[in-house]
Amino acid sequence: MENSHSASYAAAGVDIEAGYKGVQLMKKHVARTMIPGVVSGIGGFGGLFAPDLSGMKEPVLVSGTDGVGTKIRLAQLLDRHDTIGIDCVAMCVNDIICCGAKPLFFLDYIAIGKNEPEKVAAIVSGVAEGCVQSGCALIGGETAEHPGLMAPEDYDLAGFAVGVVDREKIIDGSKVAEGDVLIGLTSSGVHSNGFSLVRKVFDIEHADLTTPMDELEGKSLGEALLAPTKLYVKPVLALIDGGIDLHGASHITGGGFYENIPRMLPEGLSAFLMGDKLPHLPIFELIQSRGDIPERDMYNTFNMGLGMVLAVPEDQEQKALDILRAAGEDANTIGVVGKGRHGVVIGANIGTIE
Repeated sequence: MENSHSASYAAAGVDIEAGYKGVQLMKKHVARTMIPGVVSGIGGFGGLFAPDLSGMKEPVLVSGTDGVGTKIRLAQLLDRHDTIGIDCVAMCVNDIICCGAKPLFFLDYIAIGKNEPEKVAAIVSGVAEGCVQSGCALIGGETAEHPGLMAPEDYDLAGFAVGVVDREKIIDGSKVAEGDVLIGLTSSGVHSNGFSLVRKVFDIEHADLTTPMDELEGKSLGEALLAPTKLYVKPVLALIDGGIDLHGASHITGGGFYENIPRMLPEGLSAFLMGDKLPHLPIFELIQSRGDIPERDMYNTFNMGLGMVLAVPEDQEQKALDILRAAGEDANTIGVVGKGRHGVVIGANIGTIE
């Protein structure tokens, strides 16, 4: 691109040469994500991928898209940009794994006020790490400089993932039945949802983000809040490959338990969660106490320490737990599925609610 330069465009606020430098800096990160099936490198007009569909009777593509939301403001305040990309990938691939789909590839989109190549490369390094952790390829993306629309230090990050699953193996919740056991996979913290409330509770623009806090077991507020979203792809795939008849899966994102768990439940069934089996992470206790937030609102906004909830047949409970723990997950039985019309009941006696 040595002959590509526009002084007029640069005077208007768009530095295309900075874009080229950013691409060069991110190439080493993208290279880490290369898996069988990748046909093209970055820099073309489209990302090419040839999936291996052998053994599938009727392959179905599954896609998911999301951004990181206002958690990005925290990364800006801390001037740390190498983990926010993990969040972006996780928010997409954790969704499509709920259908039983193996992620194949990912593309990102960065809108930025002023293109600083090193910052863009740091953002992409996180995207690449998320792809490595979920076993998919980063095959393309876009960085768009938006002078006049965004402040120079501002940026936003979004992306999308595409995966594949055999039609007969799609997980859509239709098999969830009364008596199924609910298994929870712990989260790393707030993940990437509820940050508008988090920022309000802590007055984040003026908060001390770097001093260790006793309430957070020695972590600083910034460290606890910026912890990247956990990726659940490989543990859930291990469960499926291990012969578990996974009936349902729910990624606990914005809306918390009350919005997300019912998405995997057939009509007339509810999730009965045992309060003493639910995790209690310090960051959520701090948010609740500082913000004087009712418990129900907490469970209707945050993941509260559980990033994924899975429904499995009762007779496969122990095998499922063994597989998940062998895959490195802190997995525990947190409840059962029963008849009810409330969707989610937390801390109630297990039984039927009319």
